[in-house]
Amino acid sequence: MPHPLFEQHRPLLDGALRAIAERGYWAAFSENPSPKAYGDEAPEAGRAAFQGHLGKPFELDQPGQAGWHTDEKSPYGLALDVRYPVCDPQALMDAALRAMPAWQALGAEGRVGICLEILQRLNRQSFEIAHAVMMTSGQGWMMAFQAGGPHAQERGLEAVAYAWREMSFIPATSTWEKPQGKHPALVMEKHYEIIGRGVAVVIGCATFPTWNTYPGLFAALATGNPVILKPHGHVVLPAAITVRTIRAVLAENGLDPDLVTLCLPVSHEAAHTLYTHPDVHSIDYTGSNTFGRWLLDHCRQAQVYAELVGVNSIVIDSTDDYQGMLRNLAFTLSLYSGQMCTTSQALVIPAGGIDTDDGHKSYEQVCQDLAAAIDQFLSKPEVATAVLGAIQSDDTLRRIDQAAAGALGQVVLSPRAIVNPDFPQARVRTPVLLTCDAQDTTHFSQEQFGPISFLVRAPDTAAALALVEDLTRRHGALTWSIYSTREDVIDASIQSSWRAKVALSINFTGGVYVNQSAAYSDFHGTGGNPAANASYADSAFVANRFRVVQRRRHA
Repeated sequence: MPHPLFEQHRPLLDGALRAIAERGYWAAFSENPSPKAYGDEAPEAGRAAFQGHLGKPFELDQPGQAGWHTDEKSPYGLALDVRYPVCDPQALMDAALRAMPAWQALGAEGRVGICLEILQRLNRQSFEIAHAVMMTSGQGWMMAFQAGGPHAQERGLEAVAYAWREMSFIPATSTWEKPQGKHPALVMEKHYEIIGRGVAVVIGCATFPTWNTYPGLFAALATGNPVILKPHGHVVLPAAITVRTIRAVLAENGLDPDLVTLCLPVSHEAAHTLYTHPDVHSIDYTGSNTFGRWLLDHCRQAQVYAELVGVNSIVIDSTDDYQGMLRNLAFTLSLYSGQMCTTSQALVIPAGGIDTDDGHKSYEQVCQDLAAAIDQFLSKPEVATAVLGAIQSDDTLRRIDQAAAGALGQVVLSPRAIVNPDFPQARVRTPVLLTCDAQDTTHFSQEQFGPISFLVRAPDTAAALALVEDLTRRHGALTWSIYSTREDVIDASIQSSWRAKVALSINFTGGVYVNQSAAYSDFHGTGGNPAANASYADSAFVANRFRVVQRRRHA
């Protein structure tokens, strides 16, 4: 008999399955933070729920608690003072393994049904989660609501849909009958069991604590695995809210809530012991190359799904909408102060300039016009603070100061500190633009995380395309963009993107931006260059998280 939650949420699953097959626009959850979409009481209830966490212990009733974690910080200067349980990783591991058999016995339909119920619950908490994401990651309110709430939930649902599709290819039983001529046929009854590989560890990042976490979290859960969620030490609340909700749904359905736990190890050594534990069989990670490579090198017992750093590039050859291009780029480089894994860093421009609908523009003029477009876009403080958000990391602040001092290139647009009247202690900075020649690769060929972009002067368009392809193949990228009115240049860019295995955006001048990615339609990462070895989402992202164990007997 189908699980009741699977039947209840089957229309939601069917919608997601159609969406990943057709790749058109579809959304299960409203991205509009309005009472019309979420109810008249939802905005204030969400705010109150968030404020109710401040200054208090965040109880989760997990095993092995030995203390409290108090290192969370807000880029907006808000005193959070939330205390989170610090639990012995081995105790969490033991509890996860105890919880796994009942989760396995539930079957694919039951697991998927409960995952869908969890996503619905999280969606109803979108305002609470949005405040938590904003105040811990530094995102502006609208991005925190959309990317932290419904867009993250869409990516989680997308992972569940892929997991269900892959698991549904495996029949529960079959009858195998082989003719034997004049003799009775050989008949076997066969059963196929989908078994999770083992405990999954999902490592959260500081800038997108739900959007980059939910795909791996729900892919692991749906395919039969317990999950230990390890958030960034300075950005814990969004993960803690998520874990508490999941545990509540599990308990309501008669399952052990320790199937999913929050882990805040007391030291790096304790964390490393968790990651290399022999019962950990998958790890999802978004973050720096240094630690990502450590995971890949040392966690050989696990499948590591890693999104690392890269150098996202744009080639500007020509355009038939110069002002539209400048406006699009100004928004792209300003959004969340460039603290996105998809933000463009290297904008490569031919030394001889570009042809536009506004006449020929020299390299120097393009640089000046882009700087002016960013200044104009951010000229109103209320727009600037909403779009820029706040700088999450001290390291990013130091990098901005270094770039402003000319240590990374010649400055054509200096960063400015902006006061957010609602949060006077917020760390708000505008973008910095630097110029350099294509041969001066020292700085622009490394990810300079934050609102730092390089306007790179290349000999010509062919050299620009070759440079970007080489950068992508050697250092990785999640996005690549081309502006050109010439079909031969666009065709060459397409061929180059195939060789470098990176997603290509062509002539974006309107309301879609290269650093945005739509669930069900856009593959976030290809898994084919050094920036990521996996994609959100495709079949490969889920299929290796479970195994099929068969049994057979004579009928």
